Amino acid sequence: MDLAQLQALDNEFVLHTYARYPVAFVRGENARLFDISGKEYVDFASGIGVCSVGHANARLAEVIAKQAKNLLHTSNLYYIEPQVRLAQRLVSLFCGVDSKPMRAFFCNSGAEANECAIKIARKYGAQRGAHKIITLDSSFHGRTIASLKATGQPKMHAHFGPYPDGFVYAKDIDDIYNHLDKHTCAVLLELVQGEGGIAPMDREKVKALSKHLRAEQILFMVDEVQSGVYRSGEIFASRIYGVQPDVISMAKGLAGGVPIGAVLTTLGDIFEYGEHGSTFGGNFLSCAAALEVLDILYENYTNGSLKERIIAFESALDSLLKDFGHIFLRRVGLGLMCGLHTHNADMLPTIISAALESGVIVLKSGKGVLRFLPALTIHKDDINEGFSRLREALANL
Repeated sequence: MDLAQLQALDNEFVLHTYARYPVAFVRGENARLFDISGKEYVDFASGIGVCSVGHANARLAEVIAKQAKNLLHTSNLYYIEPQVRLAQRLVSLFCGVDSKPMRAFFCNSGAEANECAIKIARKYGAQRGAHKIITLDSSFHGRTIASLKATGQPKMHAHFGPYPDGFVYAKDIDDIYNHLDKHTCAVLLELVQGEGGIAPMDREKVKALSKHLRAEQILFMVDEVQSGVYRSGEIFASRIYGVQPDVISMAKGLAGGVPIGAVLTTLGDIFEYGEHGSTFGGNFLSCAAALEVLDILYENYTNGSLKERIIAFESALDSLLKDFGHIFLRRVGLGLMCGLHTHNADMLPTIISAALESGVIVLKSGKGVLRFLPALTIHKDDINEGFSRLREALANL
């Protein structure tokens, strides 16, 4: 099937929810992708942060194949060893000596993880008649009805009818305090907003907010769907900020491309049997994949190679900023969740299309940011080649 045939069939049979670029990929090698015509690309997007250990990772592929030959799925009515081991691993990776014990719940996506977080908050708050959840303007927490309502972008709420009530949007961390009252059960934050411009929150303000919420017995919930699983340079950005949230949601890079979502919470007894669940969540395949991804990334973290990649990528971004100061204003982000803020947001579609034509894949974020989410296993040669191609694209604008 050629690209034209694929486009025609997609247009006829698939709901029109994505404005697709005219490219179809057929295979990959770590940070490289190859399209249907054989053209090669350097991938600085990794499936919007999903392919954390790169494309066609040999170790991950072997684990997936081995697990598929044994069991893909039973159900959560029975014990699932990879799920138990994954929960133990995530809790042990996050929790330090002074941390509260945590338990995990597994689902299939970041939106589902945030749905679980919202449900935890509402049940916690119901004990004292509190139901209000505060999120931030420009936040993004998913596309289900409840998680979309938690998203602080009202323009995304149009056309979908009545929404669950009880969500309040603060302008920034300072403004959160103005909305706290006896009806508040939780605050839900991205420590680095993904769709909101790759802007890390102020660390001291986050620590102060966490302390204040704990004193007021209001849940502090952190959406680490994109910033988690070493994307920030640590297993969770929460570790960098020196806080222990009551609830952490995660997904994206956890299983390297196999759908999975997860929630860690200190409220280990919040649910009774039957109050929450997920048919596919935490099955043999997704948890086996996630365990191998965590092994690979933990090795890269402990041997220093992840830090080296972050430094190399930041250096390349700074060099691009210096040489194309008429296009870019500043570097933003944390770890390998990073971006370049443009002077003119209207240029983003042109930059992304030109980059794609030059054989490098980049993304956009809100507020005029060119977004980069490379595989955490990207090689230095791929970083150099990708930025070389991006320079070529920018020079020809």
